This record gives sequence, C-alpha cells and structure tokens, in this order.
Amino acid sequence: MWSSWLDYTVNGLIVGNLYALLAVGLALIFGVSNLINFAHGSVYTVGAFIGWAAMVRLHLPLLPALVLVLAGSALVGMAIERIGLRPLAGSPRIAPLLATIGMSFVLDQAVQLLAGPDPRALPNPLPAWRLTLGSGSIGALDLVVAGIGMGSAALLYGFLRHTRLGWAVRATAQDRDAALQMGVDIHAVNQAVFAIASALGGLSGVLVGMYYNNISPAMSFQATLKGVVAVVVGGVGHVPGAIVGSLLLGLTESYGVALFGTPYRNLFAFGLLIAVLAWRPQGLFGARRALPPEPMTGTFIAPSRPVAVPRAVWPAVIVALALLPWLVQGWSQGPYLLQTLTNAWLYALLALSLTLVAGTAGQVSLGHAGLLAIGAYASALLALDLHWPVPVAVAAAGGVTALLGTLLVFPAFRLRGHYVSIATLGIGEIVGLVILNWESLTRGPIGVSGIPPLTLGLAAMDSGPAGLYWVSGAAVVALALLQRRLLTSHLGRTLRAVRDDDVAARSSGVSPDRYKALAFAFGGFAAGVAGALTAHLYSYINHETFGSAISVLAITIVILGGMGNVAGAVVGAVALIGLPELFRVTAEWRMLVYGLSLLLLVRFRPQGLLGTA
Repeated sequence: MWSSWLDYTVNGLIVGNLYALLAVGLALIFGVSNLINFAHGSVYTVGAFIGWAAMVRLHLPLLPALVLVLAGSALVGMAIERIGLRPLAGSPRIAPLLATIGMSFVLDQAVQLLAGPDPRALPNPLPAWRLTLGSGSIGALDLVVAGIGMGSAALLYGFLRHTRLGWAVRATAQDRDAALQMGVDIHAVNQAVFAIASALGGLSGVLVGMYYNNISPAMSFQATLKGVVAVVVGGVGHVPGAIVGSLLLGLTESYGVALFGTPYRNLFAFGLLIAVLAWRPQGLFGARRALPPEPMTGTFIAPSRPVAVPRAVWPAVIVALALLPWLVQGWSQGPYLLQTLTNAWLYALLALSLTLVAGTAGQVSLGHAGLLAIGAYASALLALDLHWPVPVAVAAAGGVTALLGTLLVFPAFRLRGHYVSIATLGIGEIVGLVILNWESLTRGPIGVSGIPPLTLGLAAMDSGPAGLYWVSGAAVVALALLQRRLLTSHLGRTLRAVRDDDVAARSSGVSPDRYKALAFAFGGFAAGVAGALTAHLYSYINHETFGSAISVLAITIVILGGMGNVAGAVVGAVALIGLPELFRVTAEWRMLVYGLSLLLLVRFRPQGLLGTA
C-alpha cells in the first residue's frame, strides 16, 4: 500500500511539473497583459507536433529536438501577440480574451489540416531503466521532467531578477502606465513575455507527449484548462503561485485517481478550481487587487444603435419561413435544407440564452454547452425512463435546466471579469464529467440511445424533417418575443444597469445577484429546450455530444449578431450555422472559419451585424 501511494505521489509531482510549464506562461502573460490566454494550449499542441516531426521525421536527438520546439513555439507566441492582440490595445478586456479563443480555433485547425486528425505516438528516446526509491521507483523521463521543471523555474527567476528585460517585465506587471512613462517599450516586453511563455508551453507539450506516448490535435483545450486551473489556484499573475498551484493540481489528480479511478481525474481538477474560486478567488498567493475593478462585458458593448429594421419585415420573414416546407416540396435538396435550418434554430435558442446572460446581464459564460447537456439528458431520461410524453419532457427539461443551471452558477455571481468566464467554463466541464461518471442515471460513456422523436399527434407536424423544423422554429419565435418583451420591461433595464455598473446598481438598492439569477434562469430555460430538442432530433447523446467547442461557437454567434440583440442572435445562428452547412465540401475548414470569424468580429465589428442592445 505504501509503495502504491509513493508512486502516486511521485506521479502527481511529475505531472505537476508538466502543468507548471504551462501555468507559468499563463501567469507571465496575465501579469503584463491582464489577459487569460486561451490560445496557450494550442501553442502546447504546436510544440508537441514540432517535437514529433523533429524526432520521428527528422530523426533528431532529444536535445536538438527540444531546442527546435522552444524556437518554433516562441515564434508562434510572438505571432499571436503581434497579429492577434496588439491591434486590440486599449480595447476592453473581453476583446483580447475572445481573440485568444479565436486564435486557438485557428491554430488547432491548422495543426489538424497539416498533420491529420488522428492521434500518434511520440516515442521516448530515454533509457527504460527505473531507479528504486524505497518501495517505489522513478524512471529516467521522470527525472528529466523534474529537472527541466526546476531548471526552467530557476532560469526564469534569474531572468526576472537579474536582467534589464526582466526588470522591465516586472515593472510592466506592477504598473503598466508607470512603466510606459519611464520609457519601457511595452510592445517589446509583451513580445518577450509571449515568446518565453509559448516556449515553455511548447516544451510542456512535447514532454507530455513523451510521458503518455501520445499526442493529438485535440489535446489543446484540456491543456489550457489545466493551466488555467493551476494559475487560478496559485493566484492569477503570480509566477511562484502558478508553480505551487500546478503541483497541488498534479497531486490532487493523482490521489483522486488512486481513490476513485482514472475517470475522476478531471472532475477533481475542476472541483479544485470551483472550490478555490468560491473560497479565495484571488488564489492562494494572489492579492485582492487581482480582481478586476469593474465588470468585463459592459464596456465591450460597442456604442452603437441597433440596425433599424422596418417592423413589417420580421412578420413577413416568419411567414415565409413557416411556408418553406411546402415551398420546397418536390425539390431533392428540400429535406436537407430543412434539417440545416432546424440545426440553425436549435443554435438560435442557445444564442438567445447566451445573449441575455452575456449581452444584457454582463456575465460572459464559456460553459453554456453544459446547460444544453442538462436539458438533453433531462428530456431523454424523462421520456425513456418515466415514459413522459415528449412535448411535456421537453418543457420539463427547460425548467430543470433553469433551476440546476442557476444553482450551479450562483457561487460565481460574486466574481468579476475573467473569473466569471473561468468559473462558468469549469462548471460546464464538471457537468460533462458528472454525466460521464454517473452511470446509474446517465448510462455513463455508453450514452442514451433510442430517444423517441418529437411527436405532437398531428400528421402534418410529424411527417419527416418538416415537423421538427416547425417546432424548433416556433420555439425560437416564442422565446424571442418573450425575451424582447423582457428587455423592454423594468427587468430588462435593471439587467443592463447591473451589466454596465453593478456597484452603482447596488448603491441604488438593486441586488445584482438576484437579477443575475433571473437572467440565468431564463437563459437556462432556453438552452434546456434547445438541448432537449437536439436529443430528440439525434435520438442518441453521450457526454461528448455537447463539448466545450459549442460554448465558444455560441459566443461567436452572439457577437456576430450583436451582443444583447434578440434578432441578432437568430441572424447570427443562421449565418454561422446554416450557411456553412450549404457548403459541406469545406466541412474540414469549418472550425477555421469560426475562429477567423471571431477574430475579425472582435477586431472590426464588435457591435455585430445588427448592432448591440
């Protein structure tokens, strides 16, 4: 027993060292840019594939391969700063945050297009011997990882303490404006920090690939999440705290695996994240000044008036769309067109949910896919296990999602800025992991199959793809009209007041938490209905059906249409979901298009197509 626990401790410390290489880079970037870099995991993936190409294709020894990884990853980081972030200097904090998400899409898709989507083995060129330590053992790779981790920390400490550029980095992190006035070249500092952080991230990627003998183009997102968890635990922007947080994360995961098994590894990681955010959001070593002084979203709402559309246009559009199934009868592509638009309507429901939460209430949620999953599983299980009529199950799923979603997010209401996004992202991941591991209820990794289709008892509504097209379209119209009415009411005005300045709202007698809860409840109902309809459309769902990419896609749709704009959410869904489906020949480029769309929108049209509200 002691031997096993010693092995788990060693494994946790080694994995913690790997996380530390990621987390230190994130902490450095946050320190000088006040930014959580969600593209950092993509640089980690790029580094892993550079290492694979160097060792497998070029047959380089380990040391030259690692040098190539460091140089290539540093160049990628410098390109991210120069091309994606520097043009957004002076923009509200959410703009560069969303830009890094867009860049992560672009980098991940570029890796997949160049290297292919399949995982591959990354060989470990080190000797296979193991050193006995008491009743446990340590391998050569373990020692190399520990040495690189401690050596990198020592070099970074020396750089920050004893070089002129390191002094400039520390001065910029402490007070950016004062450093600028003292003649510090802020752009050079940013370039250096992104180069160092990305080099460490790429090095982490190749070491993780060697440690697990596996790399994949899809590995970036989980890497970003682990780095973010470590940074938040230690204290955002605090480099020593990032190292300690990484080691704690590695040990927590390792001991969790020892007690409950491998499927619970990530659940413990995100549980640690939520616990720290709820107890000490500034982290174990962070100062309270790390919390942003004002909400992140309100200032992102570009000062624009919504595009004026004649009132008669929308009823005409609704009537035309309602008649579409009859208009395309006899056309060979008619059913496919209806299925494509049905998919767009389901995303429009999700966008309606998010545009209220993020655009109107000012809470940027990056875990909205978790609400879809709750609604989908609730409706599917009610229909299958309790034999409820499908329409009743769909409506009940909306209510369940509204309740559970609000309760899950409630602890995050007191957070601000990046912390809200990180908390909702972690909650969304926890929902998926609970679904994966609660086998007695959710069927675990097997998923739920044989979900009955939506039937209303009307032949015209239940025949082929037209039925769900009408039902989902009617749900979009009903919820859009209800949300439009909400926004023009006293409640809508209060939500916008909370978004723009919750301190001023609180001083006027408004309880921000109560109104944020109302926004999440309404938004949760819309997302739950969307998830339920999706389940009955697909007839099969599992824990991977509603991945994190859907949350990012939802925020892209909302920005495309216009934050807080009800009609914009629907138009954005049709434009970003419906139109690419009509060009399925370019399906492999779709995520690249989404990432570029998000980048261009944040840079050139932050108010969206129809303007903000």
